[in-house]
Amino acid sequence: MKVIFLSDVPRVGKKYDTKEVNDGYAMNFLLPRKLAVLATPKALAELEMHKKEIAIEREVQEDLLMKNLEEIKGKAIVLKGKTNELGHLFSAIHKKEIVTAMKEQNRADISEEFIILDKPIKGVGEFEIPISIKGKKSSFKLIVEKI
Repeated sequence: MKVIFLSDVPRVGKKYDTKEVNDGYAMNFLLPRKLAVLATPKALAELEMHKKEIAIEREVQEDLLMKNLEEIKGKAIVLKGKTNELGHLFSAIHKKEIVTAMKEQNRADISEEFIILDKPIKGVGEFEIPISIKGKKSSFKLIVEKI
């Protein structure tokens, strides 16, 4: 049975993928949990329209960020978190927290996908966070302080 995934399903398919799966798996697991829908011609046409909308939205966002890339470069963002005696954060800082702080403090609207963060930040201090948009690279400073 051919289905369109509505969300990521580990080891099976990613969101908006179209894939052939076993009938029982689709009928008993994917469809009742609304993880996928049947791949009818109408659903496939809607999926293509949705993918085009996402591509256009991404292009617009990239263009806006390219204009603001130089402004972002000089900015510093401050995040505060609880730490233990050694200065390690109890909760690591991920891309999502950085994006939220950037929106609040600098009014710069940037998506998580443009931030390059190898691993979550677990310590206190200053960090240089790289950004890559359409091959152009920049960075900004993230200051992590303890509460």
